[in-house]
Amino acid sequence: MTAPDTLADFSNLLEEAPREPAPAGRGGRIALIVFLVVLLATLGGGGGYVWWASSAALPAPTVTSQAPVASPGAPASLVVPADGSLRLSVDGGEQYLGPDASGVFASSGGDDARPIASIAKLVTALVVLDAHPLQGADDPGPTVSFTEADTDLYDRFYVQGVTIAKMPDGTRMPLHDALATMLLPSASNYAVAIARWGFGSEGAYVDAARSWLRDNGLNDTRIVDATGIDARNTSTPGDLVALGRLAAANPAIAAITSMRSISVTGAGTVTNTNDLLGTLGVDGLKTGNLGDGTFNLLFTASLDVGIGSPLKITGVRLGGATHDSTDGDVARVLQSISDGFHDLQVGSLGETIGTITTPWGSEAELVLAKNAEVRTWSDTPVTVTLDTVTPRTYADGETVGSVTWTAGPQTATADVKIAGAIEEPTLLWRLTHPGELG
Repeated sequence: MTAPDTLADFSNLLEEAPREPAPAGRGGRIALIVFLVVLLATLGGGGGYVWWASSAALPAPTVTSQAPVASPGAPASLVVPADGSLRLSVDGGEQYLGPDASGVFASSGGDDARPIASIAKLVTALVVLDAHPLQGADDPGPTVSFTEADTDLYDRFYVQGVTIAKMPDGTRMPLHDALATMLLPSASNYAVAIARWGFGSEGAYVDAARSWLRDNGLNDTRIVDATGIDARNTSTPGDLVALGRLAAANPAIAAITSMRSISVTGAGTVTNTNDLLGTLGVDGLKTGNLGDGTFNLLFTASLDVGIGSPLKITGVRLGGATHDSTDGDVARVLQSISDGFHDLQVGSLGETIGTITTPWGSEAELVLAKNAEVRTWSDTPVTVTLDTVTPRTYADGETVGSVTWTAGPQTATADVKIAGAIEEPTLLWRLTHPGELG
């Protein structure tokens, strides 16, 4: 309805308006005449009060709303073995997992020293590379020429039933390939031969290894040979996670231990004993076992949990019952970490979160304009904020605010819109509520 600009317009409105029965007799006619005279005097000047009332700013509506409730997700349940020991740390997920994740994120079985078996060969590689560094992952390095005494190691370890790799007389190969032959199949004859090449004798290597361990703060690790076949080669889960970090930071070792196999001169094709490579992001590092109940795996994993960048995990499992069960223990704890992340729906398209009501009695709902979800870890609390503004047009579908959900570093936002038409006030309401107009 448009506002009247002239007295004639207002007269037309009166003609259209419902009428009360006319007062009877001469007194009624006089009252009507008096009313019209007063009204005409008030409206004089072709608009006056009517024009003001019809165009004055309307009062703000009342918004009654409440931020939707968002419950946290289900708590994560990390699956750790009941026997032996396990420890792992996580880098890259501190905003989700907390600042302590890069220390000890999961553990079981305590931090006592245990035999590390062929994980000792990783120490051999690091100590040799400390003295004879390779310049990057693809650097072949210096040529290692094995002596007749080195080739005799094949027979020595063969009769002991220890893992070995072929080393024909006169074998020469780049240091990179020699390290790969030691690390991937865990060839003990190559471990001793490399230690001799690097330091002159295995005894000299042991002295260098112990010095290197002290320099790197691995004070709970004991090395007595280059191979790990002696049960006196021991370490704690805490030291081994630190060792794993050092190994993963060395480009050559990280690249070598991520390979499934490699063909080298003399030894032929050698295969990695780490069967978990490629499973749940596992990309290193070293297996080791001395038989029943001493199966070990020092591992790294780049685990994609859907938060942009993969989690960088370093862990160790010591004292597994078998090779396969050790792999299963590691796979289960990694899977439980992955399962602890979930997409949590926090808002639904069309969900009513309030109403908007005008002083003249028109009302519409406030609803979410889309579905919303956040990626969260475990039962991370979800906070919700609601911001609204005064509508400009009061039209169906007009955006009048937003809701933001926050869980850890993740946020999701959905617009809040009017659902339903908000009618403008009638002229009669404007004329009879001057105190509420702007």
